[in-house]
Amino acid sequence: MLDVRRLVLLRELSIRGTVAAVAEAMNFTPSAVSQQLAVLEREAGVPLLRKAGRRLQLTPQAEVLVQAAGHVLDVLDHAQAQVESSLPTVQGRVRVAVFQSAALALMPNALHEMAVAHPEVRIEMVQREPETALHETWAREFDMVIAEQYPAHTAPHLSGLERSDLTTDEVRLALPPVDTALAAVSSIADAEAMPWVMEPRGTASRHFAEQVCRRWGFEPDVRYETADLQTQIRLVESGNAVSLMPDLMWTGRTTTCRLVDLPDRPRRTIFTVVRTAASSSPAVRELRAALERAAADVER
Repeated sequence: MLDVRRLVLLRELSIRGTVAAVAEAMNFTPSAVSQQLAVLEREAGVPLLRKAGRRLQLTPQAEVLVQAAGHVLDVLDHAQAQVESSLPTVQGRVRVAVFQSAALALMPNALHEMAVAHPEVRIEMVQREPETALHETWAREFDMVIAEQYPAHTAPHLSGLERSDLTTDEVRLALPPVDTALAAVSSIADAEAMPWVMEPRGTASRHFAEQVCRRWGFEPDVRYETADLQTQIRLVESGNAVSLMPDLMWTGRTTTCRLVDLPDRPRRTIFTVVRTAASSSPAVRELRAALERAAADVER
């Protein structure tokens, strides 16, 4: 019989690409991973890996086993959820990946509610870029991801994941206060010659911001690049840059930024994603519900 733990290692290799990456993710040594994969190959009775330059490539037979490993893990997820559902109290661990504005605006209230109502649930939160976190949730590094989707920028679809929308928020042009050197800027049309601050290339928010500027006929002068939205806000408030900022960032705080509506009033969608096989877990369900209430509070 094939060993499930070795099947998982083969699946990790298909996801991560190298034995070294699998070893780091699974807290093994590379030699231990290689040995376990060699044992699995003997158990299967067929070649599973072949060299392609400096990398290992999975054979068609290995791909069959990778797909089977995913099915096995789904069954185990579902079984774990059923066990947790049979308990008298909600308990367990939920690993959550979240982007910054949601971590600031939604997670504090949701965590407080869970701590009071379900103290036996351990919630672990890590800040991640949404697109990376979606893949990592599919790969089982996280149980839930809070992600975002900007207009004309569809979030990646991965099979076996279940999405539930939380809220939407408007994206506005954030301008420096009137008592700064950039006070003359009053609209997106005025911002062509202004210094911009944006998130790093490859992020959905950066793609959206660049597309907005290009639709207005200019390429933004991105002098400052940071994933930290709090830093972006300070650069705008201090008169050093302009930016596009979602409304969720202003939850629970005031700002001296001038917030200007964009002509088409674009809105960002914020949503949760969990693996379908684990969606019936009481802890996952309750955290999702707490996040929905936190989002509703922000909307009010």
